Amino acid sequence: MLEHDVLVVGAGLAGMQAALHAARQGASVAILTKVHPVRSHSNAAQGGINAAMEEDDPWEDHAYDTVKGSDYLGDQDAIEVLCSEAPETIIELEHMGVIFNRGSRGQIDMRAFGGQARKRTCYIADITGQVLLHVIYEQLMKAGTTVYEEWFVTSLVRQNDAVCGVVAMDLRSGELHLIKAKAVVLCTGGAGRVYEPSSNALICTGDGYAQAYRVGAPLMDMEMVQYHPTTLPGNGALMTEGARGEGAFLINADGERFMQRYAPNMMELASRDVVSRAEQTEINEGRDINGCVLLDVRHLDRNIILQKLSQIRELGLEYEGVDIIEEPCPVRPGMHYMMGGIKTDIEGATFVKGLYSAGEAACVSVHGGNRLGANSLLDTLVFGKRAGTSAVLYADAISTPEIPESRLQQDQELINGILARDGESGERAAELRLTMGQTMHQDVGVFRNQRGLEKAKNIVAELKERCQNVGVDDKGKVFNTDLLFALEVGLMLDVAEAIVASALFRTESRGAHYRTDYPDRNDDDWLKHTLVYARLSGRAGDGGPRLEALPVTITQWQPARRTY
Repeated sequence: MLEHDVLVVGAGLAGMQAALHAARQGASVAILTKVHPVRSHSNAAQGGINAAMEEDDPWEDHAYDTVKGSDYLGDQDAIEVLCSEAPETIIELEHMGVIFNRGSRGQIDMRAFGGQARKRTCYIADITGQVLLHVIYEQLMKAGTTVYEEWFVTSLVRQNDAVCGVVAMDLRSGELHLIKAKAVVLCTGGAGRVYEPSSNALICTGDGYAQAYRVGAPLMDMEMVQYHPTTLPGNGALMTEGARGEGAFLINADGERFMQRYAPNMMELASRDVVSRAEQTEINEGRDINGCVLLDVRHLDRNIILQKLSQIRELGLEYEGVDIIEEPCPVRPGMHYMMGGIKTDIEGATFVKGLYSAGEAACVSVHGGNRLGANSLLDTLVFGKRAGTSAVLYADAISTPEIPESRLQQDQELINGILARDGESGERAAELRLTMGQTMHQDVGVFRNQRGLEKAKNIVAELKERCQNVGVDDKGKVFNTDLLFALEVGLMLDVAEAIVASALFRTESRGAHYRTDYPDRNDDDWLKHTLVYARLSGRAGDGGPRLEALPVTITQWQPARRTY
């Protein structure tokens, strides 16, 4: 049996940061990840990372923009931590070896991002996440951190009301292993592939949400699903907000720069939920080009595009046959980010002892109803560090748990059941996944209403039943991706269930959650978070999720009308 003080699940920026800072406390630390660490989805973050670095830009201004961007659903104590620790986080990255773009005086250059009153987004061209990921991975290698690479967690182990390890499959051998840990930190990223299409990688299947949900940890604000305004129509690939930060326009079929009608002050740099709704309205009302609007950078200097936006130029060329230097590129709103997640405090602790979380998997909540662009990388690093450090303090205070080897058996029986069915006699995971994704996009997307949400609820419930009979054609053990996809789709359906239940529960419009049947924000009744709990076996209930509400933490900024 394998054993560590702290086990971090997920090797994106939050996971690497948690593991690195836990290891610096002298603990026995390991990372478990279903892909090689530098293939984690943090790679996809293009535009930058926010911090109030200028002397005349107090962190409180960054915090206010974040609170406003959240549509006043963000917890302000957590937002204060995020923004006050941002500058030192940037300096720490520099000391590790991150080379940010520089201005004419040699200082870190900053670009404008949506929903912020001034430029405060530090960046490395349009490959910021990739650079950060590689640099921090170097630090992990230097620290000698154990990495279980290409392993997949099949379940968390909860014993005596505390999480004390995981059951995981080594994908290279197909063998199940029990890993004991005094503390487990879930940094498994988002759940973009619960929707179809999505800007997220195929690995973003919401594993951590569902695994925490299944052991009794509540998920918070799961209805808050961010659609990014500029994704490619063919595959959902992201065209960075950095383009609009550099001055790109959005135009409709009439050539109109339509954001002047929706956000006359901030235009294309209004918050993402505002821009996405504006685009979708243009599309719905017929001012579209094949279901899209156009991202126009033709007026920008060619060198700016080549030096600062080279990756999205390549994406446009490769997937749409468009050279953004010469012509506008079709884009549309696409599912991009989960503001909700596993409920944690500002130290990363969940409601279940021994279980911690950080990054997109967690909801602390610094993003509330809408995340500002470039606050996500900051979130991973600030709260990844806190979660790793906090997990070590917890681990130091308890004894090593005892877990019987027989705990493997229930997971092995689940896997044996899937392997016993083939693709002809059982359900196809791919078919379930596609139906789920298209349903979520259609009925739980930019615009929602009771009828569509009830429809989605029924379809997800049906898919969960059908998932009990999922089968596979591949019966082998080595890299059985057929089996992996079957396990993932069960987790994804739990996440879909939580999103739909939360969206039905919140009868108002706030941030990314826009209900056409409740179009106004309602602070009197809904200035609060949603908490969704799974109905655990053996407990009363109809098998569906249980919903509760939790007050929003307000420190400095009272709710006000949000305009851009």
